[in-house]
Amino acid sequence: MSDKKKKSSGSIALHIITPCIVAVICCGIAVAALIKPYDKLKVYLNLAFMDELKTDPDSSSGLVITESEITEEHTGETYETGKVIYPTFGEMYAIIKSEKLGTDIPVYWGSKAELLEKGACQANSSSVIGNEGNSVISAHVDTFFADLSSLEVGDVLTINTNYGSFTYTVRELIEFSDTDKKYVTQKTDNRLTLYTCKRDVLGNANQRAGVICDLTESRFYTAGEEAEK
Repeated sequence: MSDKKKKSSGSIALHIITPCIVAVICCGIAVAALIKPYDKLKVYLNLAFMDELKTDPDSSSGLVITESEITEEHTGETYETGKVIYPTFGEMYAIIKSEKLGTDIPVYWGSKAELLEKGACQANSSSVIGNEGNSVISAHVDTFFADLSSLEVGDVLTINTNYGSFTYTVRELIEFSDTDKKYVTQKTDNRLTLYTCKRDVLGNANQRAGVICDLTESRFYTAGEEAEK
């Protein structure tokens, strides 16, 4: 009789404990599965990679997005120096072309979530393409810069605008944290900095990866050294 009671008690305990163990395991799996989507969402909730660099003069008035037709094939005379036409905030003013990136990438002037959904974004405190200094451009790793990590030192990129075509050669591969501004601030040389969030199995949005490129050729469509504003 005593043995039967012990067996009965053990069976009841087993039936109670087993569901609890299963529930704990399921909760652990669910939490682990949600880590990556949460961090990925955090990337998109961060309205721009370059929050401290953007200088939108009047964000309260609403964003006006301008879709420009970019000249990709210029048959006329070109010049090593010339006029730069400054874009307005929200304007698509350039196209990045590279075999490694897989597709032509539109570049918008300024950095907002709406613009990052449409292409790459350039910090409007950085240098306009064709001017001296550091031109800083970023895009989402899951969209327009999905193949940015495929670039290697020596690879060539072309950026087309309506005032000229500019060729860059990859000089350096870079990695840095989102709080490290050394690569995205202004410089004295003519360079192009492209970067995005670094891919991570856990979706860590705090690390950046990209390339620094040297300007190797400028082909302006209009001669002159004065920039047009």
